Amino acid sequence: MSAAAVRVAQTSQASIKSLISLMNKSCTCPAHSNARRILANNSTAASNGTDATSKHHHHTKDCSHHGDTEHEYAYEMASSTMRFGEGVTREVGQDLANMKAKKVLVMTDPNIAKLPVMKTVVESLKASKVPFVIYDKTRAEPTDKSFMDAIAFTKEHRPDVFVAVGGGSVMDTCKAANLYYNYPEADLLEFVNAPIGKGSVITKDLSPLIAIPTTAGTGSETTGTAIFDYEPLHVKTGIANRKLRPTLGIVDPLNTRTMPSQVKIASGLDVLCHALESYTALPYYERTPRPANPAERPAYQGSNPISDIWSLEALRLTVKYLARSAKDPLDMEANTQMCLAASAAGTGFGSAGVHLCHGMSYPISGLNKTYKHPEYNVDHSIVPHGISVAVTAPAVFRYTGDACPDRHFKAAEIFGADLSKVRKGESAGPLLADQLTKFLERLGVPDGIGALGYTKADIPALVKGTLPQHRVTKLAPLATGAEALEKIFEDAIKNY
Repeated sequence: MSAAAVRVAQTSQASIKSLISLMNKSCTCPAHSNARRILANNSTAASNGTDATSKHHHHTKDCSHHGDTEHEYAYEMASSTMRFGEGVTREVGQDLANMKAKKVLVMTDPNIAKLPVMKTVVESLKASKVPFVIYDKTRAEPTDKSFMDAIAFTKEHRPDVFVAVGGGSVMDTCKAANLYYNYPEADLLEFVNAPIGKGSVITKDLSPLIAIPTTAGTGSETTGTAIFDYEPLHVKTGIANRKLRPTLGIVDPLNTRTMPSQVKIASGLDVLCHALESYTALPYYERTPRPANPAERPAYQGSNPISDIWSLEALRLTVKYLARSAKDPLDMEANTQMCLAASAAGTGFGSAGVHLCHGMSYPISGLNKTYKHPEYNVDHSIVPHGISVAVTAPAVFRYTGDACPDRHFKAAEIFGADLSKVRKGESAGPLLADQLTKFLERLGVPDGIGALGYTKADIPALVKGTLPQHRVTKLAPLATGAEALEKIFEDAIKNY
């Protein structure tokens, strides 16, 4: 070994010893190894016997956190297998042949059915001699009724493999069809998130599902989530379980070239909010209760060190490329980077979860009766999901800023804020909200919920529709009840 190599080895050994020594001297309890603390609301503080005026909630337990059976102490990172590249759609037939598929159900919607991506899929299946049937009636922003129609079609045709070709609505519908085909006796609400549904745990392995996204938005090709409008209550809800994750996500940037500009913007705003919400979500170690069985650990677990990596990268890419992608459908660099952003954000929030923007978006979409977003070729009123999450975003992050200011400052910096000019004591929430407002205005996003037809008189109904969304609202970085939601909705009536 050379003298230089010896010196490098000695330096490395010294660094390792120093690190071990530091770890032995420091408290490794998650409560003390993270600088971020979460705000506790007055009622929580009072019930705990602590000072209700205290701004931050600090753990007072000793470092023997292994004896704490209440708080979570672990997180899991899981995602679908991903294949990424221009032209990879044509490989799907070979994938199905490799799976020895006997009958494939290809699920899409009436618009995608007419586009080149479906032609490519069909040609690939035929070339590989894979038997298939097509369901092309998926509804944009699916409902319980449209889910049930797809489920009935699936039970009639009895496929052994599923292929979803479309945006989040198609992929989510396909996940639901797969689930209830494998649980033929289950009622629709059996696996729907509580308190709207029973929230039962999915224990069976489902049939293989290949997801081919045609939008750069939901990241549904990576996640175990299926969202729909539950019309009896006029709210969105969903099913969330790792078993729902696609077996394979085939992400082909060529498939996004046909997206209208408004669809690109709405899809990209979903990516934006996935990234921001998962990065600012309640930390995993603050979540309660700890599951009695690992199988009961929820899909949405709170922000964690791995999800942070994906979420921040997704945010950077979206801020840089969304406007370019929406402006020029043939800008393949922008299209490719937005596809990457969508899948990255899906991987991040698929572990960490989302919070208030999404929780509040569900009644915004579900209660809509008259608004129809431009460039959406549908026969019903529609607030696209990405729009419904984005219109409250400035108000939401203005509200959550003090819970984890470092993260809000970091996000604001990615949007372009110069942190060197931030005055001492300046709040992070308003800074991020200001950056978000400018970003949304440049994209021509509707000016708050007022532009969607809602007024102050509608806020009680919007709050009522948000409160049951426990799966996401409880991941907000501070406790948020009806009174706080009212103020956020009121703040979100107009953004510009």
